[in-house]
Amino acid sequence: MAYEFFYSGTPYSLDPNYGELFIGYRVPQTEIGAPTSIQTANQIQEVSNLLNQGVKTIELQPISPEVFDQIPKQHFKEIARLQKMSGAETTVHAPMIEPSGLTKEGWSEADRETAERQLKMVVEKSHELNPQGNIPITIHASALPGTEFSPVSKEMVEEYKRQFRERERREPTLEEIKELSKKRIVAINQETKQTIPIEREQRIYPHRIAGKALKDIKPEFHSPKEELQIVNESDWHNNLTQVIFYKNRGDEIIETYYPAVKHIWPAILTGQITPEQMEQLPQAQKAALNNVRGAYEYVKNSQLILNSMFSKAYKYGTEEEKARLKKAADRFGEKIRIPDIAIQSKAVQDLAIEMQDVTPKLFIPIEDFAAEHSAKTFGNAAFHAYEKYGNKTPIISIENLFPGMAFSRSEQLKKLVDNSRKKFVEQAVKKGYSESDAKKAAERTIGVTWDVGHLNMMRKSGFKKEDIVKETEKIAKYVKHVHLTDNFGYSDAHLPPGMGNVPTKEILQELEKKGFAGKKIIEAGGFVQHFKVPPTQAVLEALGSPLYTMMAAPYWNQVRASYGGYFSGYGPILPEQHFSMYGAGFSGMPIELGGQMPGKQSRFSGTPSE
Repeated sequence: MAYEFFYSGTPYSLDPNYGELFIGYRVPQTEIGAPTSIQTANQIQEVSNLLNQGVKTIELQPISPEVFDQIPKQHFKEIARLQKMSGAETTVHAPMIEPSGLTKEGWSEADRETAERQLKMVVEKSHELNPQGNIPITIHASALPGTEFSPVSKEMVEEYKRQFRERERREPTLEEIKELSKKRIVAINQETKQTIPIEREQRIYPHRIAGKALKDIKPEFHSPKEELQIVNESDWHNNLTQVIFYKNRGDEIIETYYPAVKHIWPAILTGQITPEQMEQLPQAQKAALNNVRGAYEYVKNSQLILNSMFSKAYKYGTEEEKARLKKAADRFGEKIRIPDIAIQSKAVQDLAIEMQDVTPKLFIPIEDFAAEHSAKTFGNAAFHAYEKYGNKTPIISIENLFPGMAFSRSEQLKKLVDNSRKKFVEQAVKKGYSESDAKKAAERTIGVTWDVGHLNMMRKSGFKKEDIVKETEKIAKYVKHVHLTDNFGYSDAHLPPGMGNVPTKEILQELEKKGFAGKKIIEAGGFVQHFKVPPTQAVLEALGSPLYTMMAAPYWNQVRASYGGYFSGYGPILPEQHFSMYGAGFSGMPIELGGQMPGKQSRFSGTPSE
């Protein structure tokens, strides 16, 4: 008779890889940190609570500007004393600041300067926590909605290439193909500062399908960048159409009535003929003159609109377009000064026609707009700190937000950091620093906080684990600080590592390859909120931290399953009840420190006096 056993046995708890939470990558406890509550200005109490749990790296996270401003400066010095006594370290999460200066009311340089001053204040306060070291200060890259990405199939790419070749008569570049992965962008009008969403589209044009059988008609894929070009062209040509409309209306009147007053029109413009003299003109000529005056207003109105458009074209056009506009302006200037309304109308028309060949980038992706202005804020604040603190300046560490927000992807974030470092260098060179020294200082003081939970939310758009790891590979050399948290890719759940599907192991391995050895802050506020217990033990198990300072067994993921009860009390000499009452034995220690009972606010409350 054959027997089949379904029970597979119990895993060996002394196996280094034992443990359901263990992610397969070990992080020493000294590199693991925890954040304080975002809801209170009493950060001293928050730091004390975490120190009592044995946490050695603590990130202050009063990210509401109002809460941050309610922390007295003396409290930062007191926290510095606490960490010195306990051998701990602190980092800081700056309050929510929109570094670009863009608000719901629009953008102004004054608002950007306010953001810069606020960031400088945060840096100076944070420096009090560690005057001798480079304390990382995390600040969100932006609070603005931005680009949304989605995976594209090979079939879509091949069809896009075919369609592109057909309509453009050339092969698409790699950059043009990559633009197809953008599902949606947010564009901003550089003049009005209004924003509009622009989607990836499929369009059918009559001239494209002419002569094709119905079964062969396929919509054309257009990336958001191509749609943005259409928006710019449409906006530009609509305004030019308005110019031509007013000009044509004036031309109709000029053609009918101008010949009757052409000989006196220059004198009327220059004031040589007074109103009294005009009253003496024949009735037919007076009527013609009134009509020509109306036509003149049409021409002037066209010129005013054209002047405004010319200014935008010159401001936002390419260098080649600016050269073309300069030549057109020279020809326009010669004709518009001639006191002949017909010639002036023709000058307006000629300039409008030449401006049809120019399409200024009035609407641009919001990341491009913010990258320029936010970089100025970050670069100036970093250099201000560097001048004040030298090589002990805090690190401005720019954090990626979740998909759908500006700078959520590595390439966008790299551009922002590079621009910020460039602004730093420009300021430094002006103050007499060598360019090479300035570049080194900029690279030390401006970097990235890589939030793996935000990154993992790419999954809800259809991206896979490999895509998430690839994003880390691209940004790794910029990373100064890490936020470790877990989720399932659909919301920022803030679970401890190992409780979701964030590829934490692979992300940390990529960072290690590029030499990252910074702090890892565990953002598990969601877990604490719902389950009312500290995540310390689960975190140490998930990250396989060693029990002792050297990176050697035993590890937390092993001893989690082993029995480690403590003997408390030795008869009448060391009575157990005495320890239980006054909290002097292991039995009274909080469970997060290995004890057997939950921690309490006070060990001595309710105990009898002696």
